[in-house]
Amino acid sequence: MTVNVDDIFRQTDWLQSQGIQNVFAAVEQNGDQARVVGGAIRNTLLDHPVPDIDIATTAQPQDVIRRAQAAGLKPIATGIDHGTITVVSDGVPYEVTTLREDVETFGRQARVVFGRDWVKDAKRRDFTLNALYVDRHGVLHDPLGGLDDCLNRRIRFIGDPDQRIREDFLRILRFFRIYAAYGAGDIDEAGLGACLRQREGLRHLSAERIGHEMRRLLRAPLAARALRLMNDCGLWEIATGGLARINDFDALRSLEDQASEVLDPEVGLVVLAGFVHEDLERICDRFRLSNAERKRMKTAWEAMKCLRQADVFPSCSALLYDFGRQGAVDGLLVRWASLLAQSQADGTDFATRLKGLRTAEEPKFPLKGADLIACGHAPGPSLGDLLDQLEIAWRDSGFSLGKDELIGQLPSKL
Repeated sequence: MTVNVDDIFRQTDWLQSQGIQNVFAAVEQNGDQARVVGGAIRNTLLDHPVPDIDIATTAQPQDVIRRAQAAGLKPIATGIDHGTITVVSDGVPYEVTTLREDVETFGRQARVVFGRDWVKDAKRRDFTLNALYVDRHGVLHDPLGGLDDCLNRRIRFIGDPDQRIREDFLRILRFFRIYAAYGAGDIDEAGLGACLRQREGLRHLSAERIGHEMRRLLRAPLAARALRLMNDCGLWEIATGGLARINDFDALRSLEDQASEVLDPEVGLVVLAGFVHEDLERICDRFRLSNAERKRMKTAWEAMKCLRQADVFPSCSALLYDFGRQGAVDGLLVRWASLLAQSQADGTDFATRLKGLRTAEEPKFPLKGADLIACGHAPGPSLGDLLDQLEIAWRDSGFSLGKDELIGQLPSKL
């Protein structure tokens, strides 16, 4: 089936670019065809950014390499065993993949053969809105009727949902992530039922794949709704090994207009799973998070704990000095989400405190060991103790004492 959608793609910058047209010209030789497929089509139709472009073709991988080289483009065999060649044109990488069809499926180890049948290629994909193709002229091809689903933001598996999931259990998480990113209305019942029936398959996935998918889900517009469904189905506990504070996450997302940090997965995971410090260790290990991600989550949790335990809200200067600007803001978000979920806070107070953390100057202790040595103090453990005492005095002053004033206190501190 061939459909024109108001000439959308004929007016799309990325399709009209010389770079992608050069790829089409190189690949489409000797009767071979090439079409953009999947995310770029979906995102264009739904007015989302297009971060990358995938191209499907009837040409064999070796032919793609040879033709790209002959056209002066740069082919890279990034996934040649699976039929994928990355072709760099005008500095932009395009993943060009030969049409495939499954012969036998063993989960992710399906045996595939390269083919020339666009319908069979479409049938092996995950969701109907991802099985859309556009040729170099901007004509949209919809072999499985996914256009209507896409325009109406319905997320449906292609064919039998249980079979699609058994081919790759990560599609359970992708179902919720795609719904959170592009869906509208109620989630597809057939897909939800299949995810529930196949949920034990999540236990066979690697931590890296689960972590990557979950971090993408946490950024999506409907993340709170998708996570609530996952939690109700027992999928969150299987994926993370723990419980979830869904109400707190709902509250966190209500602060999005004031703080874009609520979309950061590190903040979302602390809100969802950070009951105690050990929970953070578990989730970091389970998702194989980077050292930077771990550090940010732990700093946010410590800042939150400081706010939770304080009888009086600490000064902005104290929070900034102890946790840095990002840690202080993250901690405030985590703490305020908890208070909102318990109806113990209001937006006015939050806005005031957030503004303070964003605008206040971050205090810097004005003394170093070298300053004390210059005043006649010998290096050694006692020097460190003296610096600690002076730092306490500096904090007690509200971070107001300067270098000379602190040095002036040295005789009384000996």
